[in-house]
Amino acid sequence: MNGADRLCDTLLVNDVDVCFANPGTSEMHFVAALDRKPQMRCVLGLFEGVVTGAADGYARMADKPAATLLHCGPGMANALANMHNARRAWTPMINVVGDHATYHLQHDAPLTSDIESLARPMSQFVRRIASPEDVGPAIGEAYAASLSLPGVTTVILPADCAWGSVEPAELTRTPVPAPRQVDAAQIRAVAGLLRKHGSRAAIMLTGSALREGPMAMAARVCAATGAQIFAQMSNGRIERGAGRVAIPKVFYPIDMALQQLKDIDLLVLIGAQVPVGFFAYPGKPGRLVHENCQVEQLAVPGDDLPGTIEALAEELSARATPPAFIATPQAADGALPTGTLDADKVCAIVARLLPENAIICDESVSSGRSFYFDCHGAPQHDYIQLTGGAIGEGIPLAVGAAVACPDRKVIGMQADGSGMYTVQGLWTQARENLDVVTVVFANRTYAILHGEMRNVGVNDFGRNAKLMLNLDEPALDWVSMAKGMGVEAGRATTAEEFTKLFKGALSRKGPFLIEAVI
Repeated sequence: MNGADRLCDTLLVNDVDVCFANPGTSEMHFVAALDRKPQMRCVLGLFEGVVTGAADGYARMADKPAATLLHCGPGMANALANMHNARRAWTPMINVVGDHATYHLQHDAPLTSDIESLARPMSQFVRRIASPEDVGPAIGEAYAASLSLPGVTTVILPADCAWGSVEPAELTRTPVPAPRQVDAAQIRAVAGLLRKHGSRAAIMLTGSALREGPMAMAARVCAATGAQIFAQMSNGRIERGAGRVAIPKVFYPIDMALQQLKDIDLLVLIGAQVPVGFFAYPGKPGRLVHENCQVEQLAVPGDDLPGTIEALAEELSARATPPAFIATPQAADGALPTGTLDADKVCAIVARLLPENAIICDESVSSGRSFYFDCHGAPQHDYIQLTGGAIGEGIPLAVGAAVACPDRKVIGMQADGSGMYTVQGLWTQARENLDVVTVVFANRTYAILHGEMRNVGVNDFGRNAKLMLNLDEPALDWVSMAKGMGVEAGRATTAEEFTKLFKGALSRKGPFLIEAVI
């Protein structure tokens, strides 16, 4: 038995049984060990950003980490953007980054780099393995940290630690620290503030607080006190649809967000952060609540968020109060849009035809701004989205979600410009025969950047600006790209064509892509 075997066995004893991988030479002993472990599902990504994005989508839906296999510092550097998104979603992830043998580092070979410094900004836990016998403890620590922080962990595996011998041992599951319980005095104080401020108070949720049960309990608190409820702007996963809480997210456009939150005098944060603008804009505030708003951080990620909400409801005698803000089902006989296709029609059709228990992976960016609200009364579904703003996560998120939940239809709402960052994920969808419908909003421009230019006062775009913001010279052919990677595809230019393609994609298993020309 070698260190790579111990690595795999430590993962498996902790029920980490999926590895998204893009290996290189220094990881061949790890690959060989994986080959000896049929319990481990290995999924190849053709680009490292697909690997970490898929691990993110998997963990959001499986509620446990996947492992990734990355090749040295440059391979991990390719993966950093979606490690950043996962960190912002508080997603548990165990990255295993291969490195040169310990004694080879002195030679400064071409792939030698400072992996720790690269990993640290995007990881909440970084550890270099020191010896073959250190492999098991290191992976166990990473597993526990990924769930207790929770978040992205990175373990660096020198090649000689992978191939070096270790003594056989009986492995047991690594204990994970219990989440912190919020102090009862703090619960009482916040409950008193909610009673005092009434409708000018708001509760803001994220993380596990956005599952159906905790959200409903938070809505009972709102019903008892008159408080409003929000999800923060970006969240890892929300359980949504008819019969669940129709929770609004904080808007991305800063003027809309400021208007949305202008009357909030008390903001209670349960896992969430103080809402801030995605960017700074001349003459506009960075914080989205007014300067006199009282902010109470009741719980942070890693705390027992559902338990915090339960305790707050108990303090307010609200456990039996009917919850506020419950979404009613959309009209069963509502007509579908017709005519020339645009982004809002695409969103409306998907929301109307959404199958029960679907998983939405949303990286529609500016094209899909109406979609979240269209789905309040849709059949019940899970909604996972781009979190950290590093575009190129939508297609990989859908890969991971489909691996985690093979019995559920996954629908990717994908902007065309950001989709090109990790288009290789379509190949993985085809290879694994994943049940994913990808809807590409083909507006052939970085539309969000047109809006950002206007936000900083530039309204007239010259040739150089247009060359940097548009994708029409030449236009991207998503149908050809998808078919070239083994994914069936079709193009729609009218609402009727889109409806037909979408219904057809829902009626079959396996990956399908629709290029919605808008």
